[in-house]
Amino acid sequence: MRIRIVGAGAMGRGIAQWAAAAGHTVELCDVRTEAVTEAAGFVRSMLERAVRKGRMSAEDMAAAVDRLIPLEDPWAAGPDVELVIEAVREDLATKTEVFGRLERALPASAVFATNTSSLSVTRIAAALKDPTRLAGLHFFNPVPLMRIVEVVPGAATRPGIPPLLTALVESCGHRAVTVADTPGFLINHAGRGLVTEALALLEETVGDPADIDRIARDVLGLRMGPFELMDLTGLDVTAAVIDSIWEGFRHEDRLRPSYLTPNRVAAGLHGRKTGRGWFTYGPEAPAPVPEAPVTGDADRPVHVFADRAGERDAAALRQALTAAGATVGLGREPSAEALVLVPVWGTTVASAVAAHGLPAGRTFGVDPLPAAGRRRVLAVTPAAEPAAARDARAVLARAADGGEPFAVSVVRDTAGSVAQRLLASIVSVSASIAERALATPADIDLAVTTGLGYPVGPLAWGDRIGAARMLELHRALHATTGDPRHRPTRWVTERAALGLALTDPGTSPAQCVADRTDGADAAAASARTAPGAARRG
Repeated sequence: MRIRIVGAGAMGRGIAQWAAAAGHTVELCDVRTEAVTEAAGFVRSMLERAVRKGRMSAEDMAAAVDRLIPLEDPWAAGPDVELVIEAVREDLATKTEVFGRLERALPASAVFATNTSSLSVTRIAAALKDPTRLAGLHFFNPVPLMRIVEVVPGAATRPGIPPLLTALVESCGHRAVTVADTPGFLINHAGRGLVTEALALLEETVGDPADIDRIARDVLGLRMGPFELMDLTGLDVTAAVIDSIWEGFRHEDRLRPSYLTPNRVAAGLHGRKTGRGWFTYGPEAPAPVPEAPVTGDADRPVHVFADRAGERDAAALRQALTAAGATVGLGREPSAEALVLVPVWGTTVASAVAAHGLPAGRTFGVDPLPAAGRRRVLAVTPAAEPAAARDARAVLARAADGGEPFAVSVVRDTAGSVAQRLLASIVSVSASIAERALATPADIDLAVTTGLGYPVGPLAWGDRIGAARMLELHRALHATTGDPRHRPTRWVTERAALGLALTDPGTSPAQCVADRTDGADAAAASARTAPGAARRG
């Protein structure tokens, strides 16, 4: 295929490298001739680097370089051009002008694609005489390494274009997901679940950024905590994306921005690129403050309390602590000295103290969410005795069979604790994407694991917990806080009621109207009843 790439900045040169290496002829152009020269040199250097690392042969590198054609005039006639990918600055007027000039220069058979990350594909296409020829093709930086591309049909895009673009992307070694033309498309939208909830936790002084990041990494298994991620991306960029998606979805509570970010952005605390964000960077930066050592009495007796709904979590905690050699009381009431540990699921320790008359000074919350690493989380109320909290931390740090002790984070009591709230938000935002049919469940999970590096897709993650238990968490968070950001989605509510997996797209009304002769209905039903099909709770 002959592809013209308009825009020779970071994204344009990355797309050019990707397409030329995959065997396509690439015309690279920009209104600035020097930018094209620099970009062509950059692509060549990256291909040479791939040869040095053994990822490409010298012959393949030479052939890819030959396929890269610097073009002085972006608007030059191109009778053989089959696809144009625009990668100019993120401005609607600029993009519509570019496509208007390309429409006059290139044959009607050429497909147009915009690499916009935040603008409406439909609005860009609307300025064309033929808006049916344009779709979104959203790459991520660096293009050769980020192996996911969003294919975004506009409202007028003709039906044959998205499959053509999907086939192109996948033939070049990347994965493609088809998403609706909505604010943030899919990956940026789904990623709001983590960062908006992390900012909400910080607003409530549940923990500082380092605390929340440690829990995100060691309990949820994320490669980077949300505050590390914001510093890497740039808080200015993150805040703009949060605001644009929230405004685009008409102030949806689930996507609500934080009041913390505007002043930090105005102060230039953007993260790594400015040397200071949530953390400090550079050769003069102080070393990260280490976690406080565990100093309490690990032999102090404990009583694990739960009401009937939490007995399963309490039994698991009792078993783990007993295996680690802790003194765990077996009676119904705690002794006068015992620490009281309460596994919380979407609720607060304070509410358990009030409802059951537990001793406020020595009652603490423990997150029962299975941890990906060796970290437990202890929640303390304003009434907690500091010495008792230190002892509770020491008890939770104990490991069975002389193994490596657990790290124990101490956070302020909040509904559901830190990891539960982060996970609930991650699942909830992606479930809202699924229930609006903005992308299929499979594409949501593929896009998030590939584009954001999560250990598992949000909907599959929810299935690991179980749809019914996720619904219990969402309902408890909503009831405890009164905050509509935690309102359960229809997607989770229906699947919990029907015994379906969160990853199951379900039966649509269209499937029930006409006869199906291709076996799709039978295949779907078989998949739902096969071993391993999720009916959890």
